[in-house]
Amino acid sequence: MKNQQLLSVLAGLALLSACSSDDSPGTGTAGQSSTAGTAGSSVGTSGSSTGGAGAAPSTGGSPSPTAGTTGTGGSGTAGTAPTAGTGTGGVATGGTGSGGTATGGTATGGTGGGTGGATKWVATWAASPYLAASDAQPPVGLSNSVLRQVAHVSLGGSKIRVQFSNLVGDGAVNIKSAHIAISGSQTQADGTINATTDKAITFSGMETATIAAKMELWSDPIDFAMMPLANVSITTALGSVPTSLTAHAGSRTTSYVVANSTAVNGASLTSPQTTDHWYFISGIDVMAPETAKAAVAIGDSITDGRGTDTNKNNRWTDILSQRLQANPATANVAMINQGIGATNLIGGGTGAETRFARDVLGQSGVAYAIVLDGVNDIHGGATADAMKAVYAKLIAAAKAKQVKIYGATILPFGGSADYYSTNAEATRVAVNTYIKSGVFDGVIDFDAAMSDGGNPPKLPDALAAWSQKDGLHPGPAGYQKMGETPDLMLFTK
Repeated sequence: MKNQQLLSVLAGLALLSACSSDDSPGTGTAGQSSTAGTAGSSVGTSGSSTGGAGAAPSTGGSPSPTAGTTGTGGSGTAGTAPTAGTGTGGVATGGTGSGGTATGGTATGGTGGGTGGATKWVATWAASPYLAASDAQPPVGLSNSVLRQVAHVSLGGSKIRVQFSNLVGDGAVNIKSAHIAISGSQTQADGTINATTDKAITFSGMETATIAAKMELWSDPIDFAMMPLANVSITTALGSVPTSLTAHAGSRTTSYVVANSTAVNGASLTSPQTTDHWYFISGIDVMAPETAKAAVAIGDSITDGRGTDTNKNNRWTDILSQRLQANPATANVAMINQGIGATNLIGGGTGAETRFARDVLGQSGVAYAIVLDGVNDIHGGATADAMKAVYAKLIAAAKAKQVKIYGATILPFGGSADYYSTNAEATRVAVNTYIKSGVFDGVIDFDAAMSDGGNPPKLPDALAAWSQKDGLHPGPAGYQKMGETPDLMLFTK
């Protein structure tokens, strides 16, 4: 069950780039700190109170995720959590709330497993939402357009729900209709779908929906057969949309837009325009066995995947997800990527310090957190002590939610003329020493795996090679190596 929380806003700290502008949240004006939304009730009233816009970072632009989530009605009956084999067989929802909403997450009642045992919602895909900067705008206006977007899930299942986000919007998003289908290509994402798998997405039993500014919305549960590691396509016919678009710029995945259209279920779209960004979609949950869990990675562009191949899903988290699914002991673990390019560990807006509550602890079924963050802080002159204080804050927050938290060491950047200095390297070494000191529940030592052992240490040429090689971001071979680095035993604890 998803329990997204309001994020308190920390204003004014710079978000310094670890990638080019297509990843950057952009420049924004500070908003007002948020007011908590009112929690929905457990029997299905809508948690529709709106938090205010979060304070935007001085160079990052995205207000911090603060608002509540609009509840959606669904199938089943509201009720108590089931015991294995005795549930009602449907998600416990009612009225207009998916079990009621509370400031950013849905509180659903128990789901019946019937003969299959107890089940629960678990995140299988997510993309952290933030403000689309000027260089992340769609090729045509999204109002009265059809938008097809591809997501690469981790866990499979037979019942899902989809989250749409207007978290930083300055007006409402109007959905005329939305459908989901298995993508036509399962090897390299494209704009086609397997039309025989197409299903309508509904909201409180309705085809249409309005998402108020600063709000997010879960769909009703959808019966949808989905294999692990599948590419799925969400096709949305939009009405009016706000000027400020909620997006994830670093999608590494092509989206398809057809202006002045409402056709959502065709196997292919007619003369679409393309863009490598996601808009409005922010999560997919799957109804999974009670033993299923989600691992969530938070970080900057190295987690977001700058340097990977567009449409090939070869970020380090994708490689790790493949390994988890191939290993029987971890095949029940979803892998969720909540990286945002050009962001910091410290600070407000899109800083991990602020968005950890929503993007990590707020994910359905989260059991493991991976923190690979801080290279931009080092580049911006942050001290090791300042970074340690934020790591400690994230550790405490994870432990309070019984989530195991793993620290990932910061990769060498000796090959980057922009990032490397003797002082920056000293800070990196001090931070990595702290990460390995036992304060985390476990360590993923990317530094050791990705270093050439030189002085200063750099990414080996073979792991650093890509079309815009910069000595900071790995290339595809480097991300493959990163994905192969974590010990899978970390995800059996």
